[in-house]
Amino acid sequence: MQYADLINALAAEIHRQNEQWWRDLETGQPIKRNVGELIALMHSELSEALEADRKGLMDDKLPHRNGIEVELADAVIRILDAAGGLGLDIGGALVEKLAYNHKRADHKPENRGKDGGKKY
Repeated sequence: MQYADLINALAAEIHRQNEQWWRDLETGQPIKRNVGELIALMHSELSEALEADRKGLMDDKLPHRNGIEVELADAVIRILDAAGGLGLDIGGALVEKLAYNHKRADHKPENRGKDGGKKY
């Protein structure tokens, strides 16, 4: 199995596990999720990761883990759930984007060090 297929399979499984968030509470019927809301929820997990790192916090639900790693895991879960629910080929896009970034001139060390180059 290729990376894209593995990522898409993981997205499908995470979406399956989170299907209750994609159904009406009263009727159980599927609902169309608001994409802006889904992205805001992803962002909230990243903000929680930032705070955990800034404050050196351990996770409150998995106390043996650093807060940043758990919140980043939550962000990945939200991203893959959205991809699965929206029927996106997140695996294919990820593989293609990595390949594209590998060739980008503005990602090469010699260009990053130039005036106006990307520092991070």
